[in-house]
Amino acid sequence: MNVSPSVWKIKRALNIGSEKELRRSIKNINLLAKEVIRQRREIGFSDKKDLLSRFMLKVFDENLLRDIIVSFILAGRDTVAAALTGFFFLVGNHPIVEAAILDEAVRVIGPTRKPTGFEQLRELHYLQAALYESMRLFPPVQLDSKFCQDDDVLPDGSIIKKGTRVTYHPYAMGRMEEIWGPDCLEYKPERWLKDGVFFQENSFKYPIFQGGCRICLGKEIALIEITSIILSVLQKFRVELQSEEDLVESDGQQSGRQIVNGQMVSRPFGGVPNGGMHSRWSGKLRGRSGIADGVTSQTE
Repeated sequence: MNVSPSVWKIKRALNIGSEKELRRSIKNINLLAKEVIRQRREIGFSDKKDLLSRFMLKVFDENLLRDIIVSFILAGRDTVAAALTGFFFLVGNHPIVEAAILDEAVRVIGPTRKPTGFEQLRELHYLQAALYESMRLFPPVQLDSKFCQDDDVLPDGSIIKKGTRVTYHPYAMGRMEEIWGPDCLEYKPERWLKDGVFFQENSFKYPIFQGGCRICLGKEIALIEITSIILSVLQKFRVELQSEEDLVESDGQQSGRQIVNGQMVSRPFGGVPNGGMHSRWSGKLRGRSGIADGVTSQTE
């Protein structure tokens, strides 16, 4: 049952309930964005090449600049972290994939070198396939919604009236046999390769970055960031998931935080992560020399 818009309007006018909480949350987010801007101004930005500094050189409206920062935080940082969480979880369970990524990196850019540019990253076809396949099973954004601007009819004949909210579920779509076949629950980067060359599926079959005129504006930047981080990590470390035997509750409560070998990590509640930005898992990064270099974790 849909709640009448008058309900939230009354709450907003009286500053009570969920609208009061929303107003407080927006204020906190805006304060965070303004603090990011203030700190950058303190250290200087005129000679820097990062994206924030470039915007600060061109945008002089404080509110617009604040909104740009909020977009970075909400649309960029969290989704990139979620994509990396799902990827490393799957790679930790599939060492063959990890080995294939490293073999390709040696062929394309050398054993210890960093990529020299975007075009070189594009040549890492297996890495792209492994990333796209991980986001199929664990999409950074599990579901999304759009509002219909005008009356419309979907391909299956469903009539959609103007103003209707339509929600789609990439997490469910990525696990549907009628879309991806009988092996839909398997992690198989090879499904994204044709004769060893990476190819992209139809964006409406794989709506991780949305599709059509609403395609994600930050898609290419996000992919560059994610693949660069993956290469940087895998060239130096082996990814291993923590076994249940290694996980010991630190306080006797199921808080998702444990002490492992004297270090704090996070673990999934009830086993494997269920995808998206709320995934939790724990694992170890072991140096390529075989020496344990630390413990990594991803939380909400």
